[in-house]
Amino acid sequence: MENKLRAGEVTALKVARLSEFGYFLSNGAEDVMLHKREASRELKEGETVDVFLYQDHEGRLSATMSQPKVRLDTLAWLTVVGSQKRLGVFLDMGIHKDVLLSNDDLPGPLDQWPVIGDQLYCGLRLDKKGRLFADLATEQEIVDQAESAEENQFNLIVTGHVYKLNEAGALVFTENHLIGFIHNDEMTRRLRLGEQVECRVTFVREDGRVNLSMKPRKEQAYNEDAEMIYQYLKNHKGQMPYTDKSDPDDIKNEFDISKAAFKRALGKLIKENKVKQENGMTFLKI
Repeated sequence: MENKLRAGEVTALKVARLSEFGYFLSNGAEDVMLHKREASRELKEGETVDVFLYQDHEGRLSATMSQPKVRLDTLAWLTVVGSQKRLGVFLDMGIHKDVLLSNDDLPGPLDQWPVIGDQLYCGLRLDKKGRLFADLATEQEIVDQAESAEENQFNLIVTGHVYKLNEAGALVFTENHLIGFIHNDEMTRRLRLGEQVECRVTFVREDGRVNLSMKPRKEQAYNEDAEMIYQYLKNHKGQMPYTDKSDPDDIKNEFDISKAAFKRALGKLIKENKVKQENGMTFLKI
């Protein structure tokens, strides 16, 4: 069993013989095919070469001289290159054959599945039949790569990838190696696994992790909301049936912001003498 060849490993094999299609490599107990297209140079019988083992499209153990991004004993960020609902998502592992992350390892709702271009932190695993699959990193494996946040990183804008989703929100591993959490209330849209997201650090925790928000700072949000209301008035003949006394649900349905945010933005416009309120209406002044 010590000489058993396994997919997912880099191993040194001897060129046992040449063939029309490539080279038969051997460890003395088993042979494996290295196709000519997978050889980075011409080989000679008897020489030893380092190769990565994988299963080809027909499930046969094969070899390549291309260096993979990940092996059975390593982890790496892999890019999603395809998806099939009944199987899962396919990841680029650095060789011509992509590796499957099974749908069993993905979130239930399809809208939370990663899409092409998203990235996942993965290793490799073999199933009971010896077939090679991608394997999502565990929480501890993520923690092992992380660094503790410093107090001066408060309000820092960071970019990262979602590595886990739960009922409360999303966990993100940032490009500067921080672990962050985005609560559902701090999202501007529903996130998916593997998605790249830009966030703001809103709190540095004692354990070195950070709380994140996709929402802008309040001052910036005030300006954006005020501009939205101003443009709304311009597009509706300078008037609207909404004031700081309007029903919160009506405001939410029309502007997709809370009544508190609406009142702050409207107050800003009134202070700037751009609008006025009369008889349950808001009018544009300039």
